[in-house]
Amino acid sequence: MSPPPAPAPAPASAASRARAVLGSVLRAWALVVETDPRLLIGLAAAALGSALLPTLIAVVGERLVDAVVAGAAGDAAARAAALRWVLVEGALVIVLSAGGRLDQTARSLLRARLGHRVNVRILEKAQQFDIVQFEDPAVMDRLTRARRGASTRPLNLVTRGVGAGRALLALAASGAVLLSHSPLAVLLLAASAAPAFFAETRFADLGFRLFSWRSQDRRMQDYIEVVASREDHAKEVKLLGLGPMLLGRYDAIFQRVYAEEAGLVRRRGLWGWGLGLLSTLALYATAGWAVLATVDGRLSLGQMTLVMMLFKQGQSTFHGLLMDLGGIYEDHLYLSTLDELLATPTPAPAGGAAAGPQPGDGIRFESVGFTYPGAGAPAVQGVSLHLPPGRKLALVGHNGSGKTTLIKLMTGLYTPSEGRVLLDGLDLRAWDPAALRARVGVIFQDFVRYQFTVGDNVGVGDLAHLEDEDRRGRAAEKGMAAPFIEALPRGYQTQLGRWFEGGRELSGGQWQKIALARAFMREGADVLVLDEPTSAMDAAAEAEIFDRVRQLAADKLAVLISHRFSTVRMADEIVVLDGGRVVEHGDHEGLMAQGGRYAHLFALQARGYQ
Repeated sequence: MSPPPAPAPAPASAASRARAVLGSVLRAWALVVETDPRLLIGLAAAALGSALLPTLIAVVGERLVDAVVAGAAGDAAARAAALRWVLVEGALVIVLSAGGRLDQTARSLLRARLGHRVNVRILEKAQQFDIVQFEDPAVMDRLTRARRGASTRPLNLVTRGVGAGRALLALAASGAVLLSHSPLAVLLLAASAAPAFFAETRFADLGFRLFSWRSQDRRMQDYIEVVASREDHAKEVKLLGLGPMLLGRYDAIFQRVYAEEAGLVRRRGLWGWGLGLLSTLALYATAGWAVLATVDGRLSLGQMTLVMMLFKQGQSTFHGLLMDLGGIYEDHLYLSTLDELLATPTPAPAGGAAAGPQPGDGIRFESVGFTYPGAGAPAVQGVSLHLPPGRKLALVGHNGSGKTTLIKLMTGLYTPSEGRVLLDGLDLRAWDPAALRARVGVIFQDFVRYQFTVGDNVGVGDLAHLEDEDRRGRAAEKGMAAPFIEALPRGYQTQLGRWFEGGRELSGGQWQKIALARAFMREGADVLVLDEPTSAMDAAAEAEIFDRVRQLAADKLAVLISHRFSTVRMADEIVVLDGGRVVEHGDHEGLMAQGGRYAHLFALQARGYQ
């Protein structure tokens, strides 16, 4: 079920809303200037031409009609003048058409460049979030709203701003001419167009609120699309027959959202038709006046044509102006989602230290606790450990006991809620992130299967050496991936996964060896973290890999999470976690002698092999 709509905020004053809209417009224009000022100049030039030329064409049309009437009465000079006016009008129409093409070209180019620039800013902001924020639904809703609505809105703000300026110039030009013939027509023109502006603004507010309230629904639809269409979900979806259930939920979300959106669209359409009818009545009332004035001799035929043309043109321009202003307001609302995302607080800048005051001290946990946002109980609490280099540590405990959380605290992905984690005597918060990451090689149980080549899958473990073939080869050898990589059709250039043409799918165990090789890419790392690195391998392969880790990382700190106690017993130290607390700590023999939780779990697993 979707969450209930959030209460609407108190309405802002007209002045504050105007200031907010102006701020959005200025930011959008600044973004366009940064992107490509030449395209903005092209838009402005096209707008200037399209603002003034229609009125000029209408005036030429008046001269043409009057010259034709005079020529029909036998005036030879008027006949020649009529031909000249035809040529002038044709030239103006050609220039107007060229301006229209310039406008379309500038918009198309700017749409691509500006959309890319905004999306890059969104992704850059996402990279600043910490792991906890990626696990926060509110932050993910902001990210979804920004990605859905913000990439096109800056361009809309600029083009509508250009359109509004063009409309004002056009109204000034046509209004001055029309005013000389009928001030009443100018007043009627404004009165017939204004209600549409207020209606569109109101519906823009309602549409934006619906868009904001339904962010979680949209995210759930996106997730169902992923589950129903990705190859890494296909086996389970097929075997469990989840297709109809997923499609049913997908359709239910659509029907629920569509019902609300359709109601809004219908009401908007009905109001639009009614207000359009008002404009039509105003147009024909003016046409009636112009016809009677011409019959009475107060207007010439050319002047009647001019008045009707300018009124209809002015009505369209006035309506366009008000729609542009309403659209600017609507775009401002949607662009605020980008502002909201960019204003989301991110973790304070990390320190800049590249070394600690006690080299070789390893990692220390000092009364460390961590609670997930919104959680009622801590995931880790009161953990104090010293993990010196050269030691091999195994973490043991039931699922949910805090093992992976402890790993994320150790690698700086989480910041402790209580206590501190130190590397070489320095709090992790004081380390430069790049320097800290260079010290750690890690493979998580939910490692990423990149749809890249084999070489890139291994090389991303150390981007500074992504293209270093020798290093990739050494890492693959250490991770026991080299034999099957060399047997692939194109070796390290083989495309992995099924997303792209020619891709080769690997077995679960082969993917894990690729991920393990990735962890070994950081040859300077002195902390190696293996979180269930061999869950897709048999016990013999896991034991072989851990034995290799012991040999290759003799002088490094290695931390292993595994549910196989035959491997765990090879560690120098074993930490048993329960409820986020350390309940036992020692080596295999010592813990077995205690006869506690570790001994019980070991006996249970050993019994299964008897």
